Amino acid sequence: MPPRRQPTARQARLGAELRKLREAAGLKATEAASLLGVNSVQMSQMESGIAGVSEERLRRLAAHYACADAELLSALVGMTTSRARGWWEEYRGALPNTFLDLSELEHHACFRWDVDFLHVPGLLQTEDYARALFAYVNPDFPDSERERRVEHRMRRKVVIERPDPVPYVAVIHEAALRIRVGDRPASRAQLARVLEMSEARSVTVRVIPFDLNDFGGAGSAMVYAGGPVPQLDTVVRDGPNGTVFVDAAAQLSRFRTLFRRVEAVSLEPKCSRDFIHRLAKEL
Repeated sequence: MPPRRQPTARQARLGAELRKLREAAGLKATEAASLLGVNSVQMSQMESGIAGVSEERLRRLAAHYACADAELLSALVGMTTSRARGWWEEYRGALPNTFLDLSELEHHACFRWDVDFLHVPGLLQTEDYARALFAYVNPDFPDSERERRVEHRMRRKVVIERPDPVPYVAVIHEAALRIRVGDRPASRAQLARVLEMSEARSVTVRVIPFDLNDFGGAGSAMVYAGGPVPQLDTVVRDGPNGTVFVDAAAQLSRFRTLFRRVEAVSLEPKCSRDFIHRLAKEL
């Protein structure tokens, strides 16, 4: 199999996890390559996601590394075998790779948490809201580029609308619900969409109101995608230099704690729906 020119975030993550196992075993890359019967370049390519890893090779490496975590090993094997071409591949070359990586991450997630303070989370957005948001972020986009992004965002909703939906919790600050990204009718329709989805069996929507005392969590916006084991969780954050995928153990622990904190101070789901109803009546 020829090396990949640019691995996806999921492929790179598998390679990174192999490197973590090797380092935990106290082996150098050259030593691991020798055990596997490959050269150091091939080992480097596997650990960077540039080269694929078969289940047989992964299990051999895990044995050499004395990996005793059967659940983690099973999850990693799953990452080697789930190579089906997803719907997001239709957009490769037409949209930034981070868009596709997020779609793939969502597709494989075991659960999903969102915390947002400025915008309604993408999985809950209407077409008009997403279109207005993309137009504002980059007004120089040609119509075709903007519509492609809107279409992709709408298709991402499949993860919470399919027969086996991903359990989804969205914690949304009142500011995000009040900011009129579009016009008044579009804002009203967006609130209606959030209310509609809050009734879905797999979706929980919670609101953080403005009048909450002692709240300093505005910096905890995140997309948290749960893996089959906690070690394979991923946090996605938008930064000044673009989208960042976070998977370091200490950072994952920190973001789990942050999510639990903002979730704990948010309104209960029923109170949140009542709150959004009141906001909609004000429009």
